[in-house]
Amino acid sequence: MHAYILKRLLLFIPTLFIVSVVAFFVVNILPGDPALFLLVGGAEQGGEGGFDPVQYEKLRAQLGTDRPVVVQYADWSWSALRGDFGKSLQTKNPVTAEMKRRFPVSVQLAVMAIILSMTVAVPLGVWSAVKQDSAVDYSTKVFTILFVAAPTFWVALLLQVGLVKFAGWLPPLLLPNLWDDPLTNLEILIFPAVVLGLHDTAFIARLTRSSMLEVLREDYVRTARAKGLVELAVIGRHSLKNAFLPVLTVSGWRFASLLGGIVIIETVFNLPGMGQLLLNSLTFRDLPVIQSLILLPALAVMMVNLLVDLLYGFLDPRVRFA
Repeated sequence: MHAYILKRLLLFIPTLFIVSVVAFFVVNILPGDPALFLLVGGAEQGGEGGFDPVQYEKLRAQLGTDRPVVVQYADWSWSALRGDFGKSLQTKNPVTAEMKRRFPVSVQLAVMAIILSMTVAVPLGVWSAVKQDSAVDYSTKVFTILFVAAPTFWVALLLQVGLVKFAGWLPPLLLPNLWDDPLTNLEILIFPAVVLGLHDTAFIARLTRSSMLEVLREDYVRTARAKGLVELAVIGRHSLKNAFLPVLTVSGWRFASLLGGIVIIETVFNLPGMGQLLLNSLTFRDLPVIQSLILLPALAVMMVNLLVDLLYGFLDPRVRFA
């Protein structure tokens, strides 16, 4: 087990290196010059205002964008290894400070969405599999197909309109910390979490149903029933535990992707999370923030994948980490 964990951690190094190279060079070849955005507010070509070429070159030297891209990457990567991701070109604050302020919002939203989806999806998928071809099964199919196909931004807008028109409800404009005002915090985040959870619930419920149908046809399940075990024990102890492996994989992937920032949902609900920070940074060509928002979520994805792999051994004793 320890050797397996060590190998996986060592694999983080080349993976993060590749991600950092892609993030840095792809972002730098995108159209737009950060110095021009700072000088003329984004009006790079034929904009509303001009700029002093001398001032422009001076600002490029100050930002370091006048150097070769390879040199820029070497300086940025060395600073990132020391935990220094530079300063935001837009706010002049350290990128780590921006991340610390925004990251908890996205983490809380992702955790709430996954908890809501797993709480509903797994029992729904199991029930649908056990009651195959019944009214419950067909109703579940309709629900899952509807919310897998429905775009999340469309569901979010419908939810907002419905809350305002029929319930007269509007969330507070400012999002307090969970530990400062938990009721207001949950009041603001519950509906974005429901929107995200609906999509994940539909997807995970379909996967749970398919996996359960496959497991219920296995010989060991028929043997458990032949031994006289009650149906609840057959489903919970023998079937669900083995059918849960692909569900765990997808749930871990969804949670990791949510940590990367839910741009659309955070924009629709005006949440100060990682997604909104990424959108603002792309608008203003804030390169240090964009590069960090690509690199750090990649690390989070790898950590979640490692945790999921380790949970495999707990759920299925046949899995061995040699």
